[in-house]
Amino acid sequence: MPEYKYSAIDRNGAQTSGKIEAASDEQARQKLMARGLMVTTLASDGGAAKAVVASSAPKKSSFTFGAKVSPENVTIMTRQLATLIVAGLPLLRALELIHKQELNPHFKEVLANIADSVSQGNNFSEALQAHPKVFDRLFVNMVKAGEAGGVLDKVLDRLAKFREKSQRIQKKVKSALVYPGVVVTVAIVIVYILMVKVVPSFQKMLEGQRANMPPLTKYVVAFSTFLVDFWYITPIAIFGVYSGLKWWLSSEKGKEIFDRIIFKLPKIGEFVKIVSVSRFARTFGTLMASGVPILQAITITRDTLDNVVIAKSLERVHDRVRDGEALSVPLAQSGVFPPMVTSMIQVGEETGQLPEMLNRVADIYDEDIDNAVTALTSIIEPVLIVFLAVVVGTIVLAMFLPLIALITKMTGGG
Repeated sequence: MPEYKYSAIDRNGAQTSGKIEAASDEQARQKLMARGLMVTTLASDGGAAKAVVASSAPKKSSFTFGAKVSPENVTIMTRQLATLIVAGLPLLRALELIHKQELNPHFKEVLANIADSVSQGNNFSEALQAHPKVFDRLFVNMVKAGEAGGVLDKVLDRLAKFREKSQRIQKKVKSALVYPGVVVTVAIVIVYILMVKVVPSFQKMLEGQRANMPPLTKYVVAFSTFLVDFWYITPIAIFGVYSGLKWWLSSEKGKEIFDRIIFKLPKIGEFVKIVSVSRFARTFGTLMASGVPILQAITITRDTLDNVVIAKSLERVHDRVRDGEALSVPLAQSGVFPPMVTSMIQVGEETGQLPEMLNRVADIYDEDIDNAVTALTSIIEPVLIVFLAVVVGTIVLAMFLPLIALITKMTGGG
């Protein structure tokens, strides 16, 4: 296998060099990327070193239908860009290096367009703004603030940390939903199989024995008959419920009602509030620390929140802060934010350390999320098991009740 000499920059911004075995240039770059290295030069052993440079001209898109840029792609790019700029590389050169090593074809094209825009003299934030589906308002405004203050390297590093922490929280939330989702899916499949396969067989047997069916058995048999005879209604009903729920949740009023209901649920509401407050504090604190004006930071934070209840409360907070009130006052009066949060924000305002205090609030709530996930799982698990046992047990009982009555009658007659 050929051996390649390389020069690269590690995660700490330090220059490093060495040799690596690989079947091709591309494989060598991929291996080095897996080690967390950004390649600057690469050459086969004994050959001339070639700088890893990408043309900044936009290239024809090679991505297929369904290709997209994931949040993980953007986070990795942000971390790499921050590392390269801290190491002293010019912005355009850093963008070219990242573009060269990007594997996602759609994101590769986006990066080429951004590099081309920057090479033509546009600000980095202006180049990012041309791709709103990839870089949200929070990202663009933080970069704009970093450019205005001459601290783009620090802002990118802060933004990378923000995205990394946010994604860790999202993974924890998703992990809390995996088990309930699996149990509910298994329950639905088991019940459906029982209703369309097992119950009809019992029904034929009972009819053959001319057994009297109690009310519970009649209801189960009637439902089973409906599922078998009108099988096409099941997928239509599932699709209709899914589409209706999706439409309702996409409306502002429906989403607000749903969020208010979730907030009132025991344990689940507490978990959702912890996650929402953590995201609010982390986003708002990161924007403030990057130099974004407070009113603009409130608006951007509101737009990034999934919870309509908190987002609407921030609209009222924005108006009152605009009229001259301290941030902590309308936050406390909103009834949404815990007293500990508003107290820490008040201290941050009084000491002039609001961004630091907001990030401290986020750190505290991030730690609470682990405990909340454990508590939520410990409650959901037995509830779902009992639910599954009750549903399946009811169907089994409905089938065996007439059999027991029949056996008792036969025994008594003997």
